[in-house]
Amino acid sequence: MPHRVAELRTAREFTDPDDYWAWVAGRQRWSTPWHTVRTGGIEDARYFEGGRINVADNCVDRWAEDPATADRPAVVWEGEPGDTRTLSYAQLAREVSALAAGLLGLGVRRGDVVAIYLPNLVEAFTAIQACNRIGAVYTVLFSGFGEEAVASRLLASRAAAVVVADASYRRGKRVELLATLRAARTRAPDLRVTVVVDRTGDRAALEPGEHAYAAVLEAGRDGTPCVPLDPNDPSFLIFTSGTESRPKGVVHSVGGFLLGTWANAHWQVGYEPDDVYWVAADVGWLTFPIQAVVGGLALGMTVACYEGALDTPSNARFYEICEKHRVTKVLAAPTLIRMLRKFGLSEDHPLPALKLLTAQGEPFDTDTFDWATEAFGVPVVNAYGQTETGSTWAYPVYGVEPIKPGSVGTAVPGHGFEIVDEDGRPVPPGVKGNLVLTRPFPTLARTVWDDHARYLSTYFARFPGRYATNDEAVLDHDGHLWVLGRADDVINVAAHRISTMEIEAVVTAHPAVVEAAVVGIPDETKGTVPVAFVTLRPGTEDTGEVRAELDRRVTAEMGGYARLAAIYPTPALPKTRTGKTMRRLLRDLLVHGSPTGDTSAMEDPAALDTVRTALGPLVPERGGGAQP
Repeated sequence: MPHRVAELRTAREFTDPDDYWAWVAGRQRWSTPWHTVRTGGIEDARYFEGGRINVADNCVDRWAEDPATADRPAVVWEGEPGDTRTLSYAQLAREVSALAAGLLGLGVRRGDVVAIYLPNLVEAFTAIQACNRIGAVYTVLFSGFGEEAVASRLLASRAAAVVVADASYRRGKRVELLATLRAARTRAPDLRVTVVVDRTGDRAALEPGEHAYAAVLEAGRDGTPCVPLDPNDPSFLIFTSGTESRPKGVVHSVGGFLLGTWANAHWQVGYEPDDVYWVAADVGWLTFPIQAVVGGLALGMTVACYEGALDTPSNARFYEICEKHRVTKVLAAPTLIRMLRKFGLSEDHPLPALKLLTAQGEPFDTDTFDWATEAFGVPVVNAYGQTETGSTWAYPVYGVEPIKPGSVGTAVPGHGFEIVDEDGRPVPPGVKGNLVLTRPFPTLARTVWDDHARYLSTYFARFPGRYATNDEAVLDHDGHLWVLGRADDVINVAAHRISTMEIEAVVTAHPAVVEAAVVGIPDETKGTVPVAFVTLRPGTEDTGEVRAELDRRVTAEMGGYARLAAIYPTPALPKTRTGKTMRRLLRDLLVHGSPTGDTSAMEDPAALDTVRTALGPLVPERGGGAQP
C-alpha cells in the first residue's frame, strides 16, 4: 500500500498537531471556510472558528451527488430473522432528507434533543443523519435499556423527540421497545414527539403524539437542505455508565466529531475499492457512530449492519453474514473474537474476502490475538480509545505499521500522551503508570450535558492541564503502548500494585479457559486479593485440576503476591451488548450481594443470576461481605 505509506509519512511530518488537523479539515466539504484552526487548551479547545459545516452533507450528500458514488451501496443491512435491505448513497440521501423535513414539520428544531431508541436498523443511520442535517442533538439509547434507564436518560437529556422501533429481534425473541418507551415517557416532561418505526410489520396502533416513520417520510418527501453549523456546536450526547448511579451525558461537537472520526476510520481501516465494512457492534456503543454512521460514511464506504445476536440461530451466524455480504473488514470487541474462538468454526468458514480484523473496547489478550491472526489469516489491529475521546487514537495504521500482539501500537497523528506516576511525573519505558492525554484534539468531549463542573472535575482535576483516561498503561522500549485496563482495576495486594488484566491474560492462556474476569475484593490481612471468574471450554469438567493449574500458572508467571484467592467457574459472565464484561458487577456480588451501580447497560440480566447460582452461599446478604 505505497499510497498509504506516503500519506501517513506526510501526516506524521506535521510537528504542530493543529497543522495536521488543518490537513484533515481540508478533506471535508465546508459551506463556509474557517479562519483559525484552534483556540483554547485541552480543557476548553474550540476548532475551526468562523467555519460552517454539516455532518450529513459530508457523510451522505457529497457521495450521492457524485455520479461515480451515487449508486454505491451505503448501508447493507440484515435482520436477525434473515430479512435484508440495501440503500445506495443516492437512496440514503433521499430518505435522510425526507426524514429531516418530516421532523421539522413535527416541530423539531435546531438544538432540540432527539433520542434514538433503536436496534441496529437502517433507520438508525437515517435518524442520526437527519438530526445532523437540521442541527438537532441526538442521543442513542441502547435498545436493551429497560423502562428506568430510558426514563432517566429522556429526563436528563431533556429530549423533545424520540425515534423508536415497535420492537426488535434478539436471540429469536421480540424485544418490545415501544411498550417500554410508553411506560417511560410519562417521566419525560419535555418529550413532545414520538416517531415509530414499524420493524415487525405489525402496524401497532399509535397513541396521541406518536407518528409512523413512513408517514413522517411521506410528509417530508420534498426534503430540506443541510443547515450550516458551527463546528463547535453540540452534535450529540452519549451517556456513559460506570460505578456511579448517575450516568454522565458526554457531549461531542459537530465538526470535531466529523473530522476525528473521518481520520479514525481512514487510518484504522481505510477505504479500498469494493470494501464492505462491518462494525459488529450495537449502535448504542459509540464505536458504531464513530466507525459506521459517521466515520465510515464520511469515507464513502459500504457499511454492513446486523440487527441481532451473533449466536442466533446458530454459532455460525458471524461467518454466514461475512460470506453472504462479502465482508472485507470487520471491527469487533475482543470478547466477540473470544466467542468465535470458543465456537471453533473458522476452519469451516475460511472467508477469502476478509482483509482486516480490528478490535477495540477492552484489553485484547495475546492468546486470542494470536488465534485470530492464524484463524483468519489477515492483519489484526488492536485499537484504543474511549467514549470521551470520541475516537480511537492509538493503533498500528492498517497496512503500514508493525503489529505487536496485545499492544495498541502508537499514537496516530494529532494526538499526544504521557504515562505518569501518582504525582503526575512521566515514568520511563517499561514502568506502569497513569495514561494521560497532553494535547487537545477535535473529537475530545467538550462537556458533560448540563454539568460542566462535573466534566472538569472528572477528567482534568487529577492531573491539571492533561486529560486523565483513568487507565493504566506501559510504554515498551520500542515505543509501543500497552493499555493494561482501568486504574480502578489495579489492585493493591500487600503493597504490590497488580493489574487484574495482567492476571486475566495468564488465566485465559490456559487451553481449557474460554474467558476470564479477575476482580479484587477486600481482605483483612492483605487489604485486597484477586479472585477469578472463569468460563471453561465446552466439555471441560470442573474437577478441581484446572483450577489448581491456573493457580500454579499465575503464581509462577507473576509471583506469589498475585496468587488467586479463589477461582469460580461459571457458564456465563455479565456483559454489555457490545461484549464488554461488567467486572464491577462481579465484585459487587461477592462484596455486597447485589449490584451497587448502574446496571442498565447489561444485555442479559440472567447472566448475573447464573453467576450468583455458581457462587451459591458465597453471595452475601446485601450489605454484608464474603470471604474467598
